[in-house]
Amino acid sequence: MERIGRREFLAGSLVGASGLLLKSKLAIAADSVAEPNLAKAPVKMFDPWEVVSLGKTGIKVTRVGCGTGMHGGRHSSNQTRLGKEKFEGLLKEAYDRGCRLFDCADMYGSHPYIIPALKGISRDKFTIVSKLMVWDPPAEEKEKPLVTIDRFLKELNTDYIDLLLLHCMMAPDWNKTLKPYMDGMSEAKAKGKVRALGVSCHSMDALKVAAEEPWVESVHTRINATGTDMDGSPEEVVPIIRKIHDAGKGVVGMKLIGQGEFRDDRKLREQSADFVFNLGCVDAVVVGFESINEVKDYEDIVKKTVRKIA
Repeated sequence: MERIGRREFLAGSLVGASGLLLKSKLAIAADSVAEPNLAKAPVKMFDPWEVVSLGKTGIKVTRVGCGTGMHGGRHSSNQTRLGKEKFEGLLKEAYDRGCRLFDCADMYGSHPYIIPALKGISRDKFTIVSKLMVWDPPAEEKEKPLVTIDRFLKELNTDYIDLLLLHCMMAPDWNKTLKPYMDGMSEAKAKGKVRALGVSCHSMDALKVAAEEPWVESVHTRINATGTDMDGSPEEVVPIIRKIHDAGKGVVGMKLIGQGEFRDDRKLREQSADFVFNLGCVDAVVVGFESINEVKDYEDIVKKTVRKIA
């Protein structure tokens, strides 16, 4: 079968009116990615449950993780709104299929579900991510991150959080204004309550700061093939993500299904997965699955669609 270039593969597989817009965006974004020599390089498929290193954090994660914050806010999300039985069943079935990365946050209200869902499984067999929201905290926790982290540990019923992030960074000077939180999180890490620290970013300015800030060990960044619900277009965001990755920091992709906008469009989910995994600078991704069928569908997409250059 004749090999084709990455840009031609991404653009040529799109059809219809909606495909025309995606085609132009993918073509531009592909310019940010060095094309491999497919004529010489063998190709194999990705394993979504392959265990990989998260930058230089020392943390191991599966390439695909379960997000728990679809349309999350005010301590609830689509996942928690499923109810205890369905949500915990979803988490356990995802684990049974191979998922070892579970992404939580205080604002999602998902902390209490993880350990009960994985009851009987050794804590070192899976990775928990959580996020600390600094805006409008409870009065007793304002600028007291250690108090907040102790609450997280109690809610999660665990002795440590693998990766703790400052949640939803947008300001260009977050690393200055939030220094008290950063110092408290570092103290928690020194005490063994947290293994690694970082940020989730929701603006280009914040993402650029994350690339330069030495305190940051891992970054959650919004990335997909079309720029949907991202901090900028793929051609703007990819070079910054590459800089973060090249600095040895972990990179976890979010919004691969466009905050749910691709949920009913398998072609877009396929294109986005192939694009992101082949960037070579995204360690893992988290997807807000709301049913085990969605887990199975995404597993199928990654195994059958994403091409990996061996």
